[in-house]
Amino acid sequence: MNTVENLEYNTERPHLHIPEYGRHFQKMVDHALTIEDREERNRVSKAIISHMGNMQPHLRDVPDFQHKLWDQLFIMSDFKLDVESPYPIPSKELLQQRPDALEYPQNHPKYRFYGNNIKRMIDQAVQWEKGDKRSGLEYAIANHMKKCYLNWNKDMVDDKAIFNHLYELSNGEIDLASDGENLTDSGHFLRQRTVRSNRSTSSNKKGQRTVRGKKRY
Repeated sequence: MNTVENLEYNTERPHLHIPEYGRHFQKMVDHALTIEDREERNRVSKAIISHMGNMQPHLRDVPDFQHKLWDQLFIMSDFKLDVESPYPIPSKELLQQRPDALEYPQNHPKYRFYGNNIKRMIDQAVQWEKGDKRSGLEYAIANHMKKCYLNWNKDMVDDKAIFNHLYELSNGEIDLASDGENLTDSGHFLRQRTVRSNRSTSSNKKGQRTVRGKKRY
């Protein structure tokens, strides 16, 4: 009974600042804090850094690897270790400082089924000089818009609707309705989608047969 009562549980032990290094490294850092001689404390700290580096040999070629180890040493000492560091000593306030919130682009396009990339492509095409290259890009954008439209709407779509949307999204800079040319037939996009769906279904069935037919020992 005495042995059981004297057992030490992790929940009763001091908190580990960096659990990845384990409790033995934390004890070495705690021992370095008790050393009064500064030269001896510096020597012990460098030895701890060396052992920390040996635990992560795959990171030796990473830039500022030693800088990272020294920062971790100060973190494990709760920033109480007074040694000569070859790098600027971080502060506890800087570590606990919350990062600034990232700005997330809030786009609310009128035709969401086209996506934001279509609008970026249209804005880029408008900046090009008029000619065969820009004309080809405009029709490529229009065909992609038609494909996106059919992904969300299974029914057929008229090219005039795509041309009107493109004219509106480009602020009147791109008008393909007056050219009299047609886009890729809607049935072509629908057939492609059906073929891809059938291929994925057949591949899944083949995988199932392979698994079921495999011998188990």
